Amino acid sequence: MFTQLQQMQDEITELRGMVEVQKNQIETLQQQSLERYQDLDRRLSSGASFDSSRAQAPESGAIDASQSPTPARQNGPAAEADPAKEKLYYDAAFDLIKAKDFDKASQAFAAFLRRYPDSQYAGNAQYWLGEVNLAKGDLQAAGQAFARVSQAYPDHNKVPDSLYKLADVEQRLGNQEKSQTILREVVSRYPNSSAAQLAQRQLNR
Repeated sequence: MFTQLQQMQDEITELRGMVEVQKNQIETLQQQSLERYQDLDRRLSSGASFDSSRAQAPESGAIDASQSPTPARQNGPAAEADPAKEKLYYDAAFDLIKAKDFDKASQAFAAFLRRYPDSQYAGNAQYWLGEVNLAKGDLQAAGQAFARVSQAYPDHNKVPDSLYKLADVEQRLGNQEKSQTILREVVSRYPNSSAAQLAQRQLNR
C-alpha cells in the first residue's frame, strides 16, 4: 500500500507538471495572439487619414446596423461556390489593406460580400470592411459593418473582435454608455479571447 501510494503521488506530481507546462503554453499563445492583433490594429490606424468632419454622430447618436453600407446580395442567385476562386478574390481585397488603399479595399470587400454572401470568408470580409471604413474615418459605415458580423455570422470567430471594434466606434461617436455595455458583453461572452483582454483593459481605464 505504501508503494502504491508513493506511485500515485509521483503520478500526481507528474500530472501537475504537465498541467503547468500546458498552462504556460496557453498563456504564451494568448499573449502572442494579442500582440499580433494590436500590431495589426496599430498599422491600420497609422495608415488612416482621419476626417473628423465625417466622424460626427447622427442626430440619433446610435449606430443602426439595419442601415449597413454592406451592399445587398446581387439580384438572382449568388455566384456558384468555388473555394479557390473565393480565396483569390478575398486575398486580392486583403492585399489592398496591406497597400493601405482603403477606398479600393472597401469596394473590394463589399463586392466580395455581394458575390459570395455565403462564402467561408464572408465573416472575415464583413469584419475587414469595418476595419477599412474605420481607417478611412467613416465611423458610421465602420460601426454598421462591425455590427453586422455578429448579426449575420453569430458563430464566427471574428465576433469578439467585431464587438470590441464596435465599442471603439461608439466611444469615438460619444456614446460612452453604449461602448461600456458592449465591452462588458465581450468580456462576459468571450472571456478567453484577445478581444476580451483588450476590452477589460479599456474598462479598467
